[in-house]
Amino acid sequence: MLTSYFTVKNYGEHEINIQKSRFIGYVKRVETEEEAQSFIQSIQKKHHDATHNCFAYMIGDNNQIQKANDDGEPSGTAGIPILEVIKRQNLKNTAVVVTRYFGGIKLGAGGLIRAYSQTTAEAIKATGVVKRELMQGIAIKVDYTFIGQLENELRNSEYIIDSIDYQEKVTFNIYVQDGEEEACKKWIIDLTSDNVSFEMLDSAYIEKEVDSTKE
Repeated sequence: MLTSYFTVKNYGEHEINIQKSRFIGYVKRVETEEEAQSFIQSIQKKHHDATHNCFAYMIGDNNQIQKANDDGEPSGTAGIPILEVIKRQNLKNTAVVVTRYFGGIKLGAGGLIRAYSQTTAEAIKATGVVKRELMQGIAIKVDYTFIGQLENELRNSEYIIDSIDYQEKVTFNIYVQDGEEEACKKWIIDLTSDNVSFEMLDSAYIEKEVDSTKE
């Protein structure tokens, strides 16, 4: 299991026009090849009248599943350029379909590669990119006396507050980067003069939005 990786937000789309041809980029986060194929088929059905529905996807911790399809465009001018943009942006579990409606002007091999690359890059940017980090969950239970101070300190730290539960005592459920658990606990013990108890929770991927790489 990866400690962190980059991927796209759930779904997005973006359209550009090049030499009278419409290029519509569709982007989706996918976890399996079946999910990728289902997404591609939904776009093909939506744009059954399009000249081309070209696609690529890359799935798996080690990018072990990679597919690209030109859908009738000259070999290597559509699917591979789409896949290369996904690779350059270091995105995992990402599928992209670029739909083209031919506008009457031929672009040539170089023009097609640039058009499909540009559409993919702009569609990914419009969708948004996130970094998913595997973090350790910790439940911190304190008396109500420490609510204000602890919440303020946590919100100004690198730790992430997932929820606050108000019962007989207050429980802060937070996420901490892998390897920082003991340092976090020591810090909170110092803040509360050791009037605190901890419970280790499950690890989970936490998403943080990042700027997508410019092409």
